[in-house]
Amino acid sequence: MIPGFPERLRAALPAGVREIAAALATAGRRAYLVGGSIRDLLIGRAVTDWDLATDAHPEEVVRLFARTIPTGIAHGTVTVVPPAGGAFEVTTLRREWGYTDARRPDGVAFVADVREDLARRDFTVNAIAADLATGEIIDPAAGIGDLESRTLKAVGDARARFLEDALRPLRAARFVSQLEFELEPATRAAMALPEVHERFALLAQERIRDEILKILASPRPSTAIEILREAGLLALFLPEIDVCHGEPQNEYHRYDVYDHTLAVIDAAPSEKPVVRLAALFHDLAKPGTREEHGTKVTFYGHQTAGAEIAERALTRLRFPNELRDRVVHLVREHMFDYHPVWSDAAVRRFVRRIGPDAIADLFDLRIADVMGKGKGGYPVGLEHVRRRIESVLARRDALSVRDLAVDGTDVMRVGEMPAGPGVGRVLERLLERVLADPSLNNREILLELIPALAEEETGGPPALRPDTSG
Repeated sequence: MIPGFPERLRAALPAGVREIAAALATAGRRAYLVGGSIRDLLIGRAVTDWDLATDAHPEEVVRLFARTIPTGIAHGTVTVVPPAGGAFEVTTLRREWGYTDARRPDGVAFVADVREDLARRDFTVNAIAADLATGEIIDPAAGIGDLESRTLKAVGDARARFLEDALRPLRAARFVSQLEFELEPATRAAMALPEVHERFALLAQERIRDEILKILASPRPSTAIEILREAGLLALFLPEIDVCHGEPQNEYHRYDVYDHTLAVIDAAPSEKPVVRLAALFHDLAKPGTREEHGTKVTFYGHQTAGAEIAERALTRLRFPNELRDRVVHLVREHMFDYHPVWSDAAVRRFVRRIGPDAIADLFDLRIADVMGKGKGGYPVGLEHVRRRIESVLARRDALSVRDLAVDGTDVMRVGEMPAGPGVGRVLERLLERVLADPSLNNREILLELIPALAEEETGGPPALRPDTSG
């Protein structure tokens, strides 16, 4: 028993968890806090998911509570929605066997002993349980000792654990990065085994994607990425990064492309997955764009080629289209060049090209990119252009066709144009004039400009245009 832990446990439990535990106890059943929830509680981290285990079978759990969701009832998991609020997964204690798809067990048998359930778990720090009735800690794999030494270690034979669930090597790297632990040598060695790699290749891209996002949200993603590279796993799901290892840069950088990439990821805001993903991909085209001119090395066009690499990789990993497009945009634009002599119109065109919603993310990427060079400093001119952009946004200058005082209906009516792409092109040309001179964004002025632009677009005034009606 950890001194004072029962009191600390009771104080931390949400009301909904206490209700579930009480209902199970009334029915003569045990309730345990398990997995990441007890781990995080023991080391003082915020608990985000309260994982419960019980010796009650799932059908009994469903009968005990008015509101339940059969989340994974075949494998013993029921989501309980208690009167106090919240939703909590309650899983029947079990043992498992056979993992044909490298993900889910082929067979499950419910058990009464929590120690038997803990023996099937991945890492010792996740194989701890707390009896919610007594506060007693059950720790058959000595996970508390590993928590105290900040060590991540597989339960039992690491090879067997990794062959059961092929995602576990990726989770190992993620936990090391997330918890800022050290990886136990035998567990690290098992990650590099050929048979573990073969199982890893069976994983669905979506499962890998979700782990990547969790790694990127950790304090130092570089730790996890380097563990995966050393184990040979990075090349299996992100070969675009793996090939950058040892790729030298030029005099502006202290690190090679790979180490620079890791430094940029770490320097990017952890709460911004879009920026960290962009940091991951921003320089990956450098090996393919490297040119040597005597002693000078250049990577011209790497941002454009890098955007293509990012798009292919993010598509392969099943990232949502909207997120993928935002990342690709940042990679493509990360080499933007600003000069104080820019006119106000140039600043407006820059904001239009980047998009007002992407400016802050792009600046965060630029700051991280400079920090990741390992030579100190801060992006020259960034604060100056930031102030000028804020001034443009504060004036609410038109930056897109949606901001114009006219719309497509006006173009078709005044310009006597049919619906189609030509209408959009006329609006774009109107916007170009307004970007140069915001005072032109006046409805009367723009209506006067439309006929001439429509003539240029369609090949003449309405009476002379060819009949395309068919």
